[in-house]
Amino acid sequence: MTAPAPPKPRDRTDEFSAVTHVYEPHRVGLPPLGPYVRELWRRREFLFEMSRTDLRSQHFNTVFGQLWLVLNPLLLACVYFILVDILRRRSGGLEFFAHLMGSLFVFHFVTDAIRQAVKSVTGGGRLILNTAFPRVMLPGASVLTAFKRFLPTMIVFIPVYLAEGPKPGPELLWVVPVFVLFVIVACGFAMIVAAGQVYFRDLKNFLNYGLRIWLYASPILYLAVEMPERYKFLLVINPIAPLLAAWSSIFDLGRAPDGSDLLLGLGWGVALFLIGGAFFISREREFAVRL
Repeated sequence: MTAPAPPKPRDRTDEFSAVTHVYEPHRVGLPPLGPYVRELWRRREFLFEMSRTDLRSQHFNTVFGQLWLVLNPLLLACVYFILVDILRRRSGGLEFFAHLMGSLFVFHFVTDAIRQAVKSVTGGGRLILNTAFPRVMLPGASVLTAFKRFLPTMIVFIPVYLAEGPKPGPELLWVVPVFVLFVIVACGFAMIVAAGQVYFRDLKNFLNYGLRIWLYASPILYLAVEMPERYKFLLVINPIAPLLAAWSSIFDLGRAPDGSDLLLGLGWGVALFLIGGAFFISREREFAVRL
């Protein structure tokens, strides 16, 4: 008798899906950007869900969680106001406090995005290993989370601005493009530090010191026009300085931002976004190997 033929092995791709993902040896390089961007847009709900998950883990949906989001930068603004008032004996009063709050809150938005993005890739090991999606959504979700955390601080800033700032006028419309530039800068830095942390695991430890130095080198504890001549170059090489100067012009002086500040801020934002995007996307297929 002829022995029965052994059963054919089942095609395991049919168990769950007919789609098979094949990973081959590759060189570091950019994938086709058209399909990449389309896939990023198609999965935008996934990005929003990651942001909501981050906020829930930070107790954003509780009263005390939202209260702390406001109290933390507000108390920091009070500390710096007292410090500047003691050391410099300035008599800016509530007007300077409004400048300090507005500048510190928007600076905190950028640095909050960077702090969360630096751990977005290294902290998403299982997600990266088990799910196929554009990895740039990880730092993108960090920026979105920072934006949602930024919004409650405006509830505190607006009454102070209305009490001591210039009367609101058409120049307030400049807030939208200036803040968009802040978002672009935050996205650029977020992609850089998220990918950099994969290769340099001590980056997160040095980041706190770097952000603190960045705070002192930015026109927050002082006005941009008060910068000593020998340190004027910091306003040019600091990516966020021209945007803070434009932000201060809108809220403190009640006038449209200077064109040179907008152009310099736009140049820094586009450069950081392109460099960060190219660095992150070209390396993202290595992340699963290095985690």
